[in-house]
Amino acid sequence: MTTAPPVVEAQQVLARCRTLTEPALREAVASLHPWPHRMASFSLGWCEADGTPATGGGGKGMRQALAVLGAEAVAAPREHAVTAAVAVELVHTFSLLHDDIMDGDERRRHRASAWKEYGTGPAVLAGDALFALAVERLAGSGSPHTAQALGLLAGAMRALVHGQAEDLLFEARPWTGPAAVTAAEYEAMAAAKTGALLACALTLGPALAGAPAAVTDALAAAGRDLGTAFQAVDDVLGIWGDPAHTGKPVHGDLRRGKKTLPVVAALAAGCEAGRRLGALLGTPLDADAARRAAHLVEEAGGRAAALALARERAAAARQRLSAAPLAPGARLELLALADHLVERHV
Repeated sequence: MTTAPPVVEAQQVLARCRTLTEPALREAVASLHPWPHRMASFSLGWCEADGTPATGGGGKGMRQALAVLGAEAVAAPREHAVTAAVAVELVHTFSLLHDDIMDGDERRRHRASAWKEYGTGPAVLAGDALFALAVERLAGSGSPHTAQALGLLAGAMRALVHGQAEDLLFEARPWTGPAAVTAAEYEAMAAAKTGALLACALTLGPALAGAPAAVTDALAAAGRDLGTAFQAVDDVLGIWGDPAHTGKPVHGDLRRGKKTLPVVAALAAGCEAGRRLGALLGTPLDADAARRAAHLVEEAGGRAAALALARERAAAARQRLSAAPLAPGARLELLALADHLVERHV
């Protein structure tokens, strides 16, 4: 008689990995100059803008969880898992600080974004401090394979910058016509902008432990697939997400004119709703027009297309994780996170 695999709850996995990582993450951030320390702590949800301690808030910790599980999947020492998770979370927070400035986002995680609260220059400084700190902590890992891990982090940052550059350039391109953004271009951007850091998260711990290239390659490919899926779901949330869950205004991406996957797919559908959407997007969107645009995106199949891509890429990641020689417990938790990543939409 075959025994069914244990049921793994993604929220419990995320909570366990946060508990394992947070003491070292707080210790690292506390080593910064007091001003960047406060801004970083605010961005991480640990304090209010004036430094008063806060409870709750912050992100879900998906990237640090992937870093912990990637290390556990190859039986890496716990210190490598924590070092990898801290480095990835520092880089992720750095990227959010800078992304909010570039995108003009005034809200992050149910409150003002760091640049809106402290100013653009200070927020840039805090992001720079976190990036430097991530490199410093990874460099001090004590592993004989530190150089390889640093190379992975540098490569992820290079890809992230490439993807962000493409994302920003997309905004200047027309909504329709030969120069419009295609779904293939979007997918390549998402694999770089979001997938590179998730791939890095899954491979840093194994790299520090000297895991075989075949294993790190499989984990990296799974991370890129998960990143594309994550970005597609984020795009859905950017239009239809409940502000109580997302911490951002409803229809925010539409009103800002971002070329997100649901919109790109809807415009490429060649249907009447897509043509009406293209005409509407050529004008400034107030709240009512943004609601109409969101309806047209859905009517043209943009929402369904984005979620279909997310599920397709998550399934590809699951296949890679199932085929790789990984520790069974970590594999089950990684598979649970892959499912959670896609089904978190509202």
